[in-house]
Amino acid sequence: MTDVVLVERNGAVGTITLNRPAQMNAITVELGRELGRALCEIVDDVNVIVIRGSGGNFCVGGDFHELARLRAAGVHAMAELFRNFGHACATIEELAVPVICAVEGYAMAGGFELMQAADIVLIHENAIVADTHSRFGQIPGGGSSQRLPRLVGRQRALAHMLTGDRLTAPEAIAWGLAYRQFAAEEFGNAVTDFAQKLAAKDPVALAESKRLVYAGLTLPLAEGLAMEHTAVLTHLTRSSAGAGIDSFTKGSSNA
Repeated sequence: MTDVVLVERNGAVGTITLNRPAQMNAITVELGRELGRALCEIVDDVNVIVIRGSGGNFCVGGDFHELARLRAAGVHAMAELFRNFGHACATIEELAVPVICAVEGYAMAGGFELMQAADIVLIHENAIVADTHSRFGQIPGGGSSQRLPRLVGRQRALAHMLTGDRLTAPEAIAWGLAYRQFAAEEFGNAVTDFAQKLAAKDPVALAESKRLVYAGLTLPLAEGLAMEHTAVLTHLTRSSAGAGIDSFTKGSSNA
């Protein structure tokens, strides 16, 4: 049997590939479980994680053949599918390293929800993304109803969820769902270059910045600013922070 999730380490960058190309990487109980497991297993060995799909697509969402089988077995059987995938998406926020989703081809429904959970999204110029649940009489089960309004605002999120309209790469960037778009001929190399440059930065600083952002989203502004104040003073006592300051004052900064 082919592994539904592949893991590769290239220096300080780890790549997790959703590997059901014939099914456009549709999510099954096994894929959700293995994605969560791969994230937890690779994080201690790398500074950046890239999630991508095989066969030219990111992920088209839940596998309807599997869902039909689970639905026939009852609620408890269906719950495992959503529990596994939801855990994998939630794990991204908890990891100390940046997690990049490299999106090409289709990212629909659950694939679109995995995008929303990423720290950074890099998108192929021809990619198509959408929450397509409403097109099939379904509702989100992987986070869209909660993450999407926080990312793009209530009206835009709700209109998108209700219509299932498809978004192009430029629209995804305009909405704040992706950070940078790359042309078809450079996509693979550009994603690799972006990840390697990020992985070369001080991992403690990256981890602290990520922690502050996610923790601050749950706090009033004043409390978040106080948290940042404490964190920066603590960070400046670390040797790695001192090395960065020294490199600047000695004229070797790359700013």
